[in-house]
Amino acid sequence: MPTITLRLELFKPTEAKQTMYRQMTAINTEFATWLLLHPEVNQATSKIFKEFSSDPFPSAVVNQTIREVKSQKKKQRAKTFRKMWCCFNNQNFKVEKSGDFYTVSFPTLEKRIGVPVVTRPFQQAWLEKIVQGSVKLGAAKLYQKKRKWYMALPLTWEVEATTKKKVMGIDLGLRYLAVSSVGTQSLFFKGSPCAFVRRFFFSRRRKLGKNKKLQAIRQSKNKESRWMKNLNHQISRQLVNFAITHGVGTIRMEDLTDIRNRAQSKREPGRSMHSWSFYQLKAFIRYKAEMAGIRFEEVNPEYTSQTCKCGHREKRNRQGLRFQCKKCGYDCHADLNGAINIGKAISGLAP
Repeated sequence: MPTITLRLELFKPTEAKQTMYRQMTAINTEFATWLLLHPEVNQATSKIFKEFSSDPFPSAVVNQTIREVKSQKKKQRAKTFRKMWCCFNNQNFKVEKSGDFYTVSFPTLEKRIGVPVVTRPFQQAWLEKIVQGSVKLGAAKLYQKKRKWYMALPLTWEVEATTKKKVMGIDLGLRYLAVSSVGTQSLFFKGSPCAFVRRFFFSRRRKLGKNKKLQAIRQSKNKESRWMKNLNHQISRQLVNFAITHGVGTIRMEDLTDIRNRAQSKREPGRSMHSWSFYQLKAFIRYKAEMAGIRFEEVNPEYTSQTCKCGHREKRNRQGLRFQCKKCGYDCHADLNGAINIGKAISGLAP
């Protein structure tokens, strides 16, 4: 089942409510840290909170925090949690519609309250589905970011899988960020404009570093990451729309494990490869494909750039962006040939 997270901004909460939210977060963080070291955490129930504190605290939050600590205990190396936001499961959290406005209600230190939320056009459609019960609501999280309070809502729903047989392969790289192939149709996304922007941000941070402007460097990194995320959203949306238009039933991409060690850039091998979020782009393509009912598969990338459609495999077949088979003479764009072979899964599906 596909999953997305809807981020809703709480509409102008009063200072008293914000103080209460911060207090709840502080108590919950201390409780989670205490629980992490408790010898009977695996058998813990909401009653264990009385051992931690005699003050009232919503049992709904306690139960959800216990689940979070249990799931994170094995991979939690630090002995304390920096921040444990309050979470509410779908039995204790509700989304309701009042006129043209939507509200979210959840238990607090005082009582259960309903809070109006700021909704944008695309969010209203999802909120309407929540109210109608056509999507399943996960554990909602109350958190603060840049002096604003938000509620994060994970949503899952059933999607009818397509019965279409067409397969689209997608090859990722630096000179061409993504190349897709389905049948005789292809779609290319050049990497040169993106490389220019990355070099601009890198040069700017280097100058700021010489001037010891550390805060400006952090802000510059945030701007670059936001720009990359937005571009990955655009590329993934165009690729999935391309697949829908051409009746694709399965999208295949190479397994990205160790891609940073496999791929190289002659001009800037380290920085370009490590500054591009391949996994983010793949994740965006995957969840958007699943939302459309398109299957997503990962394939073994071995020899996809060296193999010809005639079956001949040789390292010399590829020279830069040109692929020319040394046996049959087949000539093709190298990344397009890779996308075709990924679609065929010539080295098998990833384990």
